[in-house]
Amino acid sequence: MTMWVFGYGSLLWNPGFDVVERAAATLPDYARSFCMRSIHHRGTEDAPGLVLALDEHPGAVCDGLALRVAPGQETATLEYLRERELISSAYLERMLQIRLSDGRNVQAVTYVIDAAHAQYCGGLALEEQAQIIAHAVGGRGPNTEYLFNTARHLAELGIPDAELQWLSERVEAISA
Repeated sequence: MTMWVFGYGSLLWNPGFDVVERAAATLPDYARSFCMRSIHHRGTEDAPGLVLALDEHPGAVCDGLALRVAPGQETATLEYLRERELISSAYLERMLQIRLSDGRNVQAVTYVIDAAHAQYCGGLALEEQAQIIAHAVGGRGPNTEYLFNTARHLAELGIPDAELQWLSERVEAISA
């Protein structure tokens, strides 16, 4: 069985598994946003950072990448992704239908935010997000690095995201 993973944040630039095909893809009814407090990777429990998550919003569409896993690597990839993404149970693992740029519809492993989880923080003002991201540091490094890498890769892929662009510019100004 072919396994696909939907990437919308750090999976765009750091999948961490063998990818044999990349395709632009869309996921309906979800929006990419900095709606998850990061207490491990990009912040700490005392000073949480923010990471992107897919927040359910009927009618929204999230543009990202479909990543096809190398045949025979499905089990290892799923174990890796679960260790990476489900570290605090704020994400929920779902098999969701995405649409590839060539018109195919495929099921993809997708990590979405649990809006009932304590780390959920949807609806923060952009300025508040910028202040948090500019100062937070976690086990995988500065929160700024996460923002800048994701924004740069979205731009390189031709995926516009006005909020991430604004955040990048604002965080750069704060950090200067």
